[in-house]
Amino acid sequence: MQTAGKPGGFFITFEGPEGGGKSTQVHRLAAALADQRYSVWTTREPGGTRVGEMIRPILLGRGQAPMTPWSEALLFTAARAQHVVEVIRPRLERGEIVLCDRYTDSTMAYQGYGRGLDLETLRRLQSEATGGLQPDLTLLLNLPVETGLSRIPRLARDRLDRETAAFHQRVRAGYQEMAAADPRRWREVDAAAAEDQVAKDIFRLVSEGLQQAGVRPVQRRSA
Repeated sequence: MQTAGKPGGFFITFEGPEGGGKSTQVHRLAAALADQRYSVWTTREPGGTRVGEMIRPILLGRGQAPMTPWSEALLFTAARAQHVVEVIRPRLERGEIVLCDRYTDSTMAYQGYGRGLDLETLRRLQSEATGGLQPDLTLLLNLPVETGLSRIPRLARDRLDRETAAFHQRVRAGYQEMAAADPRRWREVDAAAAEDQVAKDIFRLVSEGLQQAGVRPVQRRSA
């Protein structure tokens, strides 16, 4: 969705339950698009900026003290506000394809559906923090909660990974509800499939989206 103040570029976000392989697939897609001579930038949330990377261990560190749902939501959103201003919007304005591992929909899924915070209040907060910047395409890497969590070694699980199965079920249901409500932006991928098949499905969906939006590879300069 081309929103006000977002000229050029193409913004793709990766969302979904834990263990869906989002980080791996972001980098595989970036490599595939670069091979096609697209200008691509990869980033993640929370993170992507110095401020965001400082906030990340507070939110995800296993040894962190408990925090209220609103403290959690506001920290994610603070990192995102910095991320949009410093990285995402400038890259889009240069005409680049930006691939982001999680964005506003994660806050809606985890802190809204998962924690039970008011969805409309969260939507307004995300809109204010991002200046209304929405993705052009969101890929939902969907898989059963048990399958996803089983892929994450117990000692490697972060603070959110260690939440209850009921919490993760609510998060997954939230993602499915959001995707069903906005089929123009969302595309679902079976993340339980083999990694190569997931990458193939993602590349096909992204290629279709880029073609529909008229996004073209960078032209080679003549010698």
